Amino acid sequence: MPSEDHVSLRLAMLSVHTCPLAALGGKETGGMNVYVRELSRELGRMGVEVDVYTRSQNPVIPRVVALGERAHVIHVAAGPERPLSREGLAGHLDEFVEGIEDWRIARGDYDLIYAHYWLSGLAGLALRDRWTVPVLQMFHTLGRLKNSVARSASEVEPLRRIEAESRLVGAVDRMVAANVVEREHLRRLYGADRARIAVVPCGVDTTLFRPGDKTDARRDLGLADHPVILYVGRLEPIKGLDTLLDAVGQLHATGLPVELLVVGGDTDDAPAGREAQLRQRIGALGLAAKVRFVGAQPQEALRAYYVAADVTVLPSFYESFGMVALEAMACGSPVVGSRVGGLTTTVRDGVTGHLVPEGDVNALAQRLADLINDPDAGERLGREGTRWAVQHRWPCVAEAICREFVSLEPLAEVHLASARCRE
Repeated sequence: MPSEDHVSLRLAMLSVHTCPLAALGGKETGGMNVYVRELSRELGRMGVEVDVYTRSQNPVIPRVVALGERAHVIHVAAGPERPLSREGLAGHLDEFVEGIEDWRIARGDYDLIYAHYWLSGLAGLALRDRWTVPVLQMFHTLGRLKNSVARSASEVEPLRRIEAESRLVGAVDRMVAANVVEREHLRRLYGADRARIAVVPCGVDTTLFRPGDKTDARRDLGLADHPVILYVGRLEPIKGLDTLLDAVGQLHATGLPVELLVVGGDTDDAPAGREAQLRQRIGALGLAAKVRFVGAQPQEALRAYYVAADVTVLPSFYESFGMVALEAMACGSPVVGSRVGGLTTTVRDGVTGHLVPEGDVNALAQRLADLINDPDAGERLGREGTRWAVQHRWPCVAEAICREFVSLEPLAEVHLASARCRE
């Protein structure tokens, strides 16, 4: 830890559209929330002063919430304090920037900005003009790539986002990609300079996500003694849950008595919403008694689901990294995922899990059947997955990110001595 008399790096972490404290699995929550929260905590342990700025969506919550040592979330009032669409948020970025400026005056100057997603990137550029400090940018997902695989009109990203991402690629001081696949997408789709893109994988909390006793986990969750397939994530079409439902339908048609647990979804999903559409499909497939929606869950509750499952499935049409896969592997759950985006590097095909073509119901059903019918194979994959996950602990991610900070602000170098990656 830096000495008492040393001036620590002060970092403004920007997460405009979603709060890192929000429960996962809703429409606007996912891996990015986990990334911002856990990285901020670990950087704080390394002595970095971290303020995470997010737009307030509830006027009654505290303005400042402690994340951990030296790390705080600050809820900035910008526009109506309720959930808004991402397009709607873009009209309140000026207010968001002004709100951060008010907090800076009260809390002190920052040495560096780390922006997440395109909305935060735009705010970061505006703040850089005022503060003359570098901006490190992480996109998490890319609009052009999402549009190429969108499954519905509601999933098509607006031109405003595409234009903003193009601007950010050329304007920010440095970028972070979660894997070499994302770096290539930035180069090919946006003309980014590879030399300005650092590749730093996302992380996993291996003190929380770890192997356990499957029998105990199933008892705690009220599950019967039959094969369990797990899905964790948002319910939007691009996540491929329709494909998984059809695959489970095939398994039942062959007499394999599996149960599917679906973790995720908005608690205020309207009757005509996405969950209702999925339930109609489930009914048509004759799976009403075999699929259970358990809603969005806090991270602390997820471990039991991963441990209880025979296999965790990511049937997505697009994944920038696949943090669910990493969490599942850390718990010893074998993973079956689509051969898309970051999953091609997060999941080691045939070693920690299996990859299948996206949208291929037959291939997915076959892989699931193979694992369920051969528990020993699933256990072997699970053991290797646990070993793989250890290499992605948050202390290692924080050290790698801090090295990128050093490239932009030498003051950050002193914090590398407090990195815990090799502990």
